[in-house]
Order: sequence, then C-alpha cells, then structure tokens
Amino acid sequence: MSNSYDTMKDEELIRLLREGQSDIADYLMEKYKYLVRKKSRAMFLIGGENDDLIQEGMIGLFKAVRDFRFDMEASFQTFANLCIERQIYTAIKRQNRERNTPLNTYIPLEEATKDNGAEGFGMENPETILIDRENESVLRDRILNALSPMEKKVLLSYMNGSSYMQIAQELGKTPKAIDNAIQRIRMKAKNFIY
Repeated sequence: MSNSYDTMKDEELIRLLREGQSDIADYLMEKYKYLVRKKSRAMFLIGGENDDLIQEGMIGLFKAVRDFRFDMEASFQTFANLCIERQIYTAIKRQNRERNTPLNTYIPLEEATKDNGAEGFGMENPETILIDRENESVLRDRILNALSPMEKKVLLSYMNGSSYMQIAQELGKTPKAIDNAIQRIRMKAKNFIY
C-alpha cells in the first residue's frame, strides 16, 4: 500500500489523510523519521539524551502532520522540519531551565498533542522564521569555529549518522578518542548555549 504513496506529494497525502485514510499518518511518520534522527543527533551535542530528543522530534513531526495548512507558502517538508526543530529545541530549553529535572519524563503522545504545539507555527511571519534561522546559523558557525580540525571531522561524521566505530576507522583513531572528541564538542557547544 505504501508503494502507491511513494509517488504522491506530501500535500496530496495530507489531503487524503484528512479525508479519512488514517494509515497515511503512519506512512508520513515513517517517511520523515530520518529527519527526526538527523535533527536529534545535532541537538544531542548541545544537550539532552538522544532517545529523549528523538521522542520529542517525533512529537514535532506528529504535530506537523496534524497542523499542516494548505494556505501556507511552505511545503509540508519545510513545515515538518520547523516543527521538529522547535519541539526539540523547546525540550532542550525546558531541560536547561530545570537542570535538576531529567528530560526523560515521558508523556503520552495524545497528551503532547494537546499542548500549544505547532498551531502557532503556521501563524508565524516570515521575518520571525528568518531571524530564527539566522540565529541558528550564527550559533552553528560559532560552535564550528571553536572546534579543532579533528573535532570538526568527528562532528560532521557523527551528524551524518556514523557510529563511533565507523568514525574511528575513518579517521584512524580509537573509539575512545572519538568518544573523548564528542565529549569535548558537547562541552564547547554548551558554552555557547548557557
């Protein structure tokens, strides 16, 4: 069944979902799971546990599927990307505010969708979105400038989904050296956030 969905645009799928084809929600969640993993891996370095951030990203993706509006100028993929980023970023900010409270206080997906999630995203003006992207770009540049050449290579490989073992083989280092580099990257990234 999903093979027939592969040839359709996301916006067409959302329209069919709203007409009652509920299996499309599962298809879209599966299709964009890679985006959630990619975003959560990047944010993991800044703060939070990767599994927790993946869960938050999936909530953001669910909100994107639920709240996408056809009158927006953005494509579904752009909107989903924004919802995922915002959900993960909000979770990290919440964790940083509550330093003694772990992020892994899970809530059911049904409850998470009742909060003030993505409804407001569709109402944002382009200026706010542009400023957020510029801020993210500045932060990314600052972090990259603080890294050694080896740490940059480790970071790029890690964010592309490579495991510690794969990165170690690629760079001719031990897995422990890669782990140490990841820990240094996290500390440097945190210095720009806190």
